[in-house]
Amino acid sequence: MTYPSLVPVILAGGKGERFWPLSRKHRPKQFLSLDGSGKSLLQATADRLQAITGGWQSVWVVTAAHLAEGVQEQLPDLPLENLLVEPEGRDTAPAVAWSTLEITQRYGRDTVVGFFPADHWIEDESAFQATLQAAAELAAKEAAIVTLGIAPTFPSTGYGYIKQGEQAGSFGVNSGSGQGFPAYRVDRFTEKPDRSTAEQFLETRQFSWNSGMFIFRAGVALDELNIYAPEILGPLEEKGVAAYPEIPKKSIDYALMEKTGQAYVLPVSFGWDDLGDWNAIERLLKSDNPNVELARHIGLDTQGALFYATNQDDLIVTIGLEDTVIVRDGNVTLIVKKDRTQEIKHVLKEIQADPQFKDLL
Repeated sequence: MTYPSLVPVILAGGKGERFWPLSRKHRPKQFLSLDGSGKSLLQATADRLQAITGGWQSVWVVTAAHLAEGVQEQLPDLPLENLLVEPEGRDTAPAVAWSTLEITQRYGRDTVVGFFPADHWIEDESAFQATLQAAAELAAKEAAIVTLGIAPTFPSTGYGYIKQGEQAGSFGVNSGSGQGFPAYRVDRFTEKPDRSTAEQFLETRQFSWNSGMFIFRAGVALDELNIYAPEILGPLEEKGVAAYPEIPKKSIDYALMEKTGQAYVLPVSFGWDDLGDWNAIERLLKSDNPNVELARHIGLDTQGALFYATNQDDLIVTIGLEDTVIVRDGNVTLIVKKDRTQEIKHVLKEIQADPQFKDLL
């Protein structure tokens, strides 16, 4: 058997609720093309990762049971044995732990594994590949759980932050400088801050956005999970995926990254967005036009708005609107102020509680 230098795992079980009504239960955000490329977010993620591994044989995907068929349709070249199907969603910690155990069984504890959300947009793929190779080099040499920290471009209150501690050397080759990428011990993780705190973080130049991308040797991560999340790792070691109903629902940040002493951050800059809600589309597609129009629109005194319609024949007419998102998908229309798109999740709970609307989820 040929042992790969890096095994990338795509986390593709998310719901993408903040992109509702376009994102639905069986058509989540990662299955959608949101950047005008014609590729879904999942397809774009898989393409840039298999370009690094030299083919599909080393690419893995972990997803929810109700999405497995859709993943196979979107990624027909993905080996079926590399598709891990969770019987129920338990957040990212169980997904990471189970995937790492399965990869260890196939390739061994020294395998370098990377985890990548399926819904990220990356502008400079060659820079992404270079930084990923640097992270893999660090993980191969040290007992390190490496996270890619995104150089912040504005004081975001929607991202978690990572403060870098002491420098731990340079790795890989940065084509921009001809030198390696500096890596740092993680000083601490900070949850989404308020605006004032985020501005202070940017001024120090010591903080990165938490990208949710992690690279480590399988054995290193399993040892740390055994210490900090035995309630997740133990049942999975004993029963495999059958343990899912009994393990807690936890994120990998909370279960491991915020506790381990082996966390490293590699500050990177390759043009990145996690496409968390409708405002991300404006960040990608903003032009000199006062609005972002992905639909037919006629407006009077309307600016700073975003329009999206799945039916090209639909016409959206507005008068006197500012900073508003309007989305039409089938028989659902969403109208929301841009600064309240995070609250779409709250509305979905109300819709879920009403049987007459269950088909709209």
